[in-house]
Amino acid sequence: MNVTQATKLVAAREIRVKLRDRTFLFSTVFFLLMAAAATILPPMLSGGPASVAVVEAAAGPLREAGLEVRTVPDDRAAEQAVRDGEVDAAVVSGPAVLAMDEAPDDVVAALSTQPAVRLLDPDAVDPVLAFLVPFAFAFIFFVTSQTFGVQIAQSIIEEKQTRIVEILVAAVPVRALLAGKMLAGTVLALGQIALVAVVAVVGARFAGSDGLLSLLGPAIGWFLPFFLLGFVLVAAMWAAAGALVNRQEDITGVSMPVQLVVMLPFFAVIFFNDNAAVMRVLSYLPFSSPTAMPLRLFTGDAAGWEPLVALGLLLVAAVAFVVAGARVYEGSLLRTNGRTSVRTAWRSRETIG
Repeated sequence: MNVTQATKLVAAREIRVKLRDRTFLFSTVFFLLMAAAATILPPMLSGGPASVAVVEAAAGPLREAGLEVRTVPDDRAAEQAVRDGEVDAAVVSGPAVLAMDEAPDDVVAALSTQPAVRLLDPDAVDPVLAFLVPFAFAFIFFVTSQTFGVQIAQSIIEEKQTRIVEILVAAVPVRALLAGKMLAGTVLALGQIALVAVVAVVGARFAGSDGLLSLLGPAIGWFLPFFLLGFVLVAAMWAAAGALVNRQEDITGVSMPVQLVVMLPFFAVIFFNDNAAVMRVLSYLPFSSPTAMPLRLFTGDAAGWEPLVALGLLLVAAVAFVVAGARVYEGSLLRTNGRTSVRTAWRSRETIG
């Protein structure tokens, strides 16, 4: 049996086992519901402006409609109040309604005739979406890479602990064993994310959010290849961590570096998503680019060439970590006499399979 055939055999077995796992099925349903909520709820929850600036002579119909009216001396002051964020909309001579990023339907309806609506900042991202989208990207990558990564490590530890690995390496090349596990995890994780992307697109169409769909489309499209390479990078680290120990209870100690390099970018993207300079840096770092770059594409802050460069850097990093992880894996897989250090595994890799 050659390496390719063995890899497919191992991957097929791992996929069959995972598809029967209730935890995997539950997480998939959870992500699908989250994607649907993120695209359907914002349009449903978004309401009209709570306040409007207008000169006193035109304030009557707005007050009768129950809107919060702020009187200003002239149209110029009304427009400035909108730009400063003091009110949500303004009614000026024409008549015309001014708003920053969304037409205020309740203000328009309160006037006797429907005036022209001029958006002062038509390309602005809705504040609700500005929070939900970065959180969704970061959360999905973080949870998925952690969940599948831990499962790869636990599978390796279980085989070492039960000494099944000694039987496996006699029939299957070591590299094929590692490649099969990583391939299965990657296929399942990418399939899960692809389903999430489909649900997000369908949810946006269902909600009638064509503008939202045009914004999310490029971000989702880029998120898939970034997620793929980012997951491979993290999976290689989890596989190496799992091979270093022989008991499930020891995985916490060796996996701490892996968890940190996934957790820190997650919180960085969440807390600094409105900081253009920090997000620019994060979008090029391999561990944070899978979420930071799609987010910058969503907000329109990234030039067309930037995702290509970031994806190239991530590809180089993923290949390097796979090579390094495979070496540590091979050097520690058959060591069943306790925890193996990375240095020992690196130096004493055995030529098996």
